[in-house]
Amino acid sequence: MKRWLFKKPDEKEISEHVSLIDHCKKSGDFVYFYSSRPQQPYWIAYFSSIVDEEILHRDILPPLHQTALTSLAEIKAALPIQNVQITSDCQTIENALLRGSVLIQFHEKDTACVLVRAPMIKARDVTIPEEEYSVVGPKEAFVESLTTNLNLIRSRLPISELQVKEYIIGSLSKTKVAVLYIEGITNDENVQTACQRLESLDYHQILDSSFISQLIEDNKNSIFPQFIDTERPDRVAGVLAEGSVVIMVDGSSHAIIGPISIMELFNAFEDYFVNWQMASAFRLIRVFAVAFSIMVTPVYVAVLTYHYQLIPKDLLVTLVSSRRNIPLPPILEAVILELTIELLREAGARLPTKVGQTIGIVGGIVIGTAAVDAGLTSNVLLILVALAALASFTTPVYRMGNTIRLLRFPFLLMADLWGLLGIAIAFLFLMTHLLKLTSLGRPYLEPIFPPNIRDLKDAFVRLPFSTQSKRPDFLQTKNPVRFPVKKRDKVKDIDE
Repeated sequence: MKRWLFKKPDEKEISEHVSLIDHCKKSGDFVYFYSSRPQQPYWIAYFSSIVDEEILHRDILPPLHQTALTSLAEIKAALPIQNVQITSDCQTIENALLRGSVLIQFHEKDTACVLVRAPMIKARDVTIPEEEYSVVGPKEAFVESLTTNLNLIRSRLPISELQVKEYIIGSLSKTKVAVLYIEGITNDENVQTACQRLESLDYHQILDSSFISQLIEDNKNSIFPQFIDTERPDRVAGVLAEGSVVIMVDGSSHAIIGPISIMELFNAFEDYFVNWQMASAFRLIRVFAVAFSIMVTPVYVAVLTYHYQLIPKDLLVTLVSSRRNIPLPPILEAVILELTIELLREAGARLPTKVGQTIGIVGGIVIGTAAVDAGLTSNVLLILVALAALASFTTPVYRMGNTIRLLRFPFLLMADLWGLLGIAIAFLFLMTHLLKLTSLGRPYLEPIFPPNIRDLKDAFVRLPFSTQSKRPDFLQTKNPVRFPVKKRDKVKDIDE
């Protein structure tokens, strides 16, 4: 009986199939054995490291031995598994084997075979967020399994309009990447931009979502994050409902959100779980903290180097007394302290958690006290640098915190060269860069520039939900209405 799929295979097809099996045999975890069953013998092949042996011995092997199966179609019908296919394409066979499928064929040189999916899935349980922890709100975070992450999102958005487009990226890693959006809300141009950039990627391996964000961002030379990466399913569900595009990578516990504006980098998702007055106050504190963190040390250097006449007399006496025995100019004093803070921060981040916390606290106290006693720095600057480092931690997006850390150094250099004028020049360069920056083609400084009054309702402050009946203009959504205002106004209390 002919058991090939459509036609009798030629010598080239047989040679390709045999060479594929021979190539796989070089790996120590490849299993390829012959079963001399009385009814009909068969060959079976799989990678033991990625195949679930429980599925193999429970669902695949018993049906092969219980009945006399004489064709591949009968094998497919007898297996109690949904993901079964018959094929003779070598590329399909190779991809399936490397994804955890089991190959079954009657003869060693047959090109047609049955592929049965039986992947071994190892994933950690859903835990609480670590980087974006919040006291109020859900306590679930993404894991490394794309299937689990999609389940967490669909459980929050049980609508058929939620669309998922999948891609395989990476010539070596073959990583599955998914693009999520809500049809009828998300702007088609944003979706097409994201999909086109993913389709055009030619990279050897994708190990995490951060690889994708670096490869598809608009300006690869900018230190500002042009996407938001989050580990919270509730935040992803929220931005999808707003009209954003989300990119998820199999093997990564973070999702990528785009397009974004710079104001979203200072907004924590917990702001929506508290009343609008507290949320607005927290946002203003964060914006002030970021400005303070960037400017306080350069202003100190500029004033002490060029503009000491601006200092009040009482404060000038304090500064002079604190710097009486300091042999270094203000710029060197500031750079030494800034680098010391960065060293402590990096050491604390790279060491185990408990050791890192101890190094950060004890090291900061000991080194700071020793620097003041040794006359290398003034106690006033030590306080200012410590406050600046503390203020940089208020940003809810980790990548934005790293950007703030780096911005201080060019401002310090300009302050030492030209004082307050140098700081103003550095600020102009910064604003010029931000004005040119985009995220998936959308302006990065919106709603500041171009100015948009309606989007300011959820920028520096968060006004009540009742005043935000429209989705952000920044996203150019197909359906800008969140909820109808007229129906909302007609709702009355029970006692009216």
